[in-house]
Amino acid sequence: MAKSYYQFKKRQKELDKKKKKEEKRQRKLESKMVETNETDETNETDETENNPTPSTENP
Repeated sequence: MAKSYYQFKKRQKELDKKKKKEEKRQRKLESKMVETNETDETNETDETENNPTPSTENP
């Protein structure tokens, strides 16, 4: 009887570890996506500042 209870606890512990690992992986992916988006937005802003559109230039 004690053995089955131990197995249950062991299985629960394994599931908790798996869940925690998956959550950590998701957080890393989200942070990567945010960093990538910020970098892209910064690059776009820099490009538009360096190359103004012809309509804003005075001839």
